[in-house]
Amino acid sequence: MSSLEENMEEMLNISVDVPAEQVKPAGPKTDKDDQQKDYEYTRGELYSLIDQGQEAVRGALEVAQESGHPRAYEVAVAAMKHVADMTEKLQALHKNMKDLDEEAKGPSKVTNNAMFVGSTAELQKMLKQMGGGKR
Repeated sequence: MSSLEENMEEMLNISVDVPAEQVKPAGPKTDKDDQQKDYEYTRGELYSLIDQGQEAVRGALEVAQESGHPRAYEVAVAAMKHVADMTEKLQALHKNMKDLDEEAKGPSKVTNNAMFVGSTAELQKMLKQMGGGKR
């Protein structure tokens, strides 16, 4: 125990039990289960904040209508903007999860480009066969 801790204990007339071995918490897990839990938690929190924001907007509009004060309307409009921002964050969350899922699947193995390998004479012969020999 350091001298500062001993002095604080003496000044406050308390005793502090310090465990003999302090274990550092493990770093954050990055597996799929934690990712899904974080997504669901964040989604739930955003829904809650959006609902509370909508209630705040209704209350602010009511106060603004009753008072007719320009500042009250300004506050109501600012609250509306915050609710709109939270809905955009919810959409961004969905997009981010979709991007992470696609990233986890890896690149697709579809080949969209085809190349002819051969001489010009072979290419002309193949084109004539494909076009029915018309020129």
